[in-house]
Amino acid sequence: MFDRIAHRYDLLNHLLSFNRDKAWRRKMTTLLPKRCDMNLLDLATGTADQLLAIYNSGQIARGVGLDPAEEMLAIGRRKIEARGLEDKLILQAGSAEKLPFSDNSFDVITISFGIRNVTDVLKALKEMRRVLKPEGRALILEFSLPRNAFIRTIYLLYFRHVLPRLGGFISGDREAYRYLNQTVETFPHGKDFDAEMARAGFGRFSHTPLTFGVATIYQGDKV
Repeated sequence: MFDRIAHRYDLLNHLLSFNRDKAWRRKMTTLLPKRCDMNLLDLATGTADQLLAIYNSGQIARGVGLDPAEEMLAIGRRKIEARGLEDKLILQAGSAEKLPFSDNSFDVITISFGIRNVTDVLKALKEMRRVLKPEGRALILEFSLPRNAFIRTIYLLYFRHVLPRLGGFISGDREAYRYLNQTVETFPHGKDFDAEMARAGFGRFSHTPLTFGVATIYQGDKV
């Protein structure tokens, strides 16, 4: 599905979020550990927007982006090449549920708008913890449901009716954008997702709601 919509993915991310996705990705950089020269793994990296945003923090020495969708990765590689960062950032195909890395390999792992697409979320979280170094940090950006009843009603109206039609029209794949709202509505968020991180063995976990709660950043450390 993501290969099918790769050619319009970035445009629709910005358009359908009213450009808030850029601010949300930048917010992730403020939650990085207070260290420099870190190794980063970005899962569900797609077209590498999150990988590049985190690298721009100046705290990352090297980064790897992992994603199963080759068409998305091809676009991401062009972005990295355009910035002359091929020696710092690499992209490769792979699954979050079976990471091709040794234990204790990365200081930071990020995943943006991808964890709800993983078949076995707990397995992916455990894999993330496995490849993190001690005191390493996982940062997970995902859509969520606002707590305010009025905002939640407007949000769901948009997600159920406007977003699938507009996303389908521009991408030529309406089913893909119908899938988006279905996964958001059924995926655990807030304290429920904190509980999943605890089950995976993370410590010092917390969550930060963004833009009235339409998205949330979850943080967990390997302690």
